[in-house]
Amino acid sequence: MMDRMRELVDKLNKWAHEYYVLDAPSVPDSEYDRYYDELRRLEEESGRVLPDSPTRRVGGEPLKAFSRHAHIARLYSLDKAVTGDELSAFFTRVGKVVPKPQFTVEYKFDGLTMCLTYRGGSFVRATTRGNGVEGEDVTAQCLTIKSFPLSISYKGTAEVKGEAVIRLSVLDEYNKSAAEPLKNARNAAAGAIRNLDPSVTAKRRPEIYFYDINYMDGDMPATQEECFGWLEREGFKVFPFRRLCSGEEEVRAAIDEIEVGRRNIDVLTDGAVIKLNDIAARKVLGSTDKFPRWAIAYKFEAEECVTVVRDVRWHVGRTGKLTPLAELEPVELAGVTVRRATLNNFGDIIKKKVKRGSKVLIRRSNEVIPEILGTVEHTEGSSDVVRPTVCPFCGTPLVEVGANIFCPYRLCRPRIVAKLAHFASKGAMDIEGFSEKTAEQLHDRLGLNNASELYALTAEKLLSLEGFKAKKAENLLGAIQKSRDVALDKFIYALGMEGVGKVAAADLAAAFGGMERLRAASKEELLSLDNIGEVTAEAIVGWFKDGQNAAELDALLACVKPRVKVREEGGVLSGQFVVLTGTLPTYKRGEAQELIERNGGVCQSSVTGKTTLVLAGEAAGGKLEKAEKLGIKIIDESEFKAMLGLN
Repeated sequence: MMDRMRELVDKLNKWAHEYYVLDAPSVPDSEYDRYYDELRRLEEESGRVLPDSPTRRVGGEPLKAFSRHAHIARLYSLDKAVTGDELSAFFTRVGKVVPKPQFTVEYKFDGLTMCLTYRGGSFVRATTRGNGVEGEDVTAQCLTIKSFPLSISYKGTAEVKGEAVIRLSVLDEYNKSAAEPLKNARNAAAGAIRNLDPSVTAKRRPEIYFYDINYMDGDMPATQEECFGWLEREGFKVFPFRRLCSGEEEVRAAIDEIEVGRRNIDVLTDGAVIKLNDIAARKVLGSTDKFPRWAIAYKFEAEECVTVVRDVRWHVGRTGKLTPLAELEPVELAGVTVRRATLNNFGDIIKKKVKRGSKVLIRRSNEVIPEILGTVEHTEGSSDVVRPTVCPFCGTPLVEVGANIFCPYRLCRPRIVAKLAHFASKGAMDIEGFSEKTAEQLHDRLGLNNASELYALTAEKLLSLEGFKAKKAENLLGAIQKSRDVALDKFIYALGMEGVGKVAAADLAAAFGGMERLRAASKEELLSLDNIGEVTAEAIVGWFKDGQNAAELDALLACVKPRVKVREEGGVLSGQFVVLTGTLPTYKRGEAQELIERNGGVCQSSVTGKTTLVLAGEAAGGKLEKAEKLGIKIIDESEFKAMLGLN
């Protein structure tokens, strides 16, 4: 009898794996049911149930409460990136420790993290992630799920990680007859697993996608790719999409693939997960108190839609780099009408198969011009975009540097206009009332080529420009005068060095404390900073060695006195990660940010897992809503002043 039971269990588990994991059933349901009924009868007669019998998957009696269980190895959550700068900082940090790193990129599913334990080849327990050290024992609930194995060939002790999800089609079907329809797939999955009644779990039909090995008492696989292979061989359900990437550019391309493809999959996803492939190298990078340093989750929080590319023109930036700019069929996105979107370079056009007349997916985040993520569909009228050979503005032959093409002529009009506009922009010198149109007028009519010349402007000169009356001229001159007192990091960012964004500028200001030390810094000193990589370090050293740049910097320092931000050690906001949102009654955003940093806090551009405090004013939008959902502390300006003792 036991031999027959063993035969039936193996046969039924094989068929269940084909049906629930491979989505390729080899026998009809009636045949499965016939063998299943035979197994149940034999179990009743013998009083024995094999450890991996499919009959164990029937939900038992409701529990009175969940018991807690400690994980063998800690289950870390992932740090999150929501901007390109944050993602670049991750690659830079990894690259400093691991030469030529490879990364895996996979979907980030929005469900409930699970940890399953196996001993001697048998499933023994399922728990939620909990606080990472211990979670809730949800074994009875997990046993109702048919898409994971009850026995594996590995005979040691192992913990495997996965995400419990409810497929969107399953949720729709459930809601058609449910007395209380479920609002979304994430809450439905969490509610199904964390329900004390296993029969409720079974009705909601969750499943688990596995993505990692959390612990093994034997030799772990050497890479993340090998982990995936082990999981698949042992019968765990693994989502079929993953990419092995060498370097940042390939990772970003894989992220774009995920963002385009997620509209066509039956699972709720809110981002992509990037992991260092080499597991030994992960140990060198280590972890913080909360997150592993070798992995990051890139969150999709921007709004997206599909539209048609009418044309592709080339934009010349302040460094001379040519960027493809797509002219679009106008479309409403994130509350505005979008008519243009960017691509990275000509290689990006080829990779994303962008053509004139094609339908593309675009994304808009914060207030940045949208970008094209990929092509959705070509049409009969689609035509290729031709790579330029001369500058479309000044006719100078273009030069190729790496993946990009540049106009080398420094006095090319759009280069100068972009340089002036960047210098005056918010986050840089913050010259209020200065626009790109103003930059064009100053260059075309007054012959301004350098930012230092702004400080020699007079009312008489400005009044000669179209649209300038006395009040407008007075306001602009006042804003220019105010910019003479500027934080060092903003001044560094305003210089427009290649690769130096706001994050890198803040690092440089904190590390060197002044322009004289920074301009004398060696490549090795620059590389010692967390967020400065090889290319950026070379660009910074090269910028200061350039004679024209050096002369312009001297001219600027004769007009502007950059000051170092003083962050109070042990200040009232020390250890706080603060997000500003909305309009405050009395403080401008820059003033509030300076107060936060002066009192030991760190300002963030968006709400993430690190955020500990949100300062909200009038017309606060999505950031406030997200903070409320995450249970992050929210204060208004009066509470903010009270914290700082300013009332």
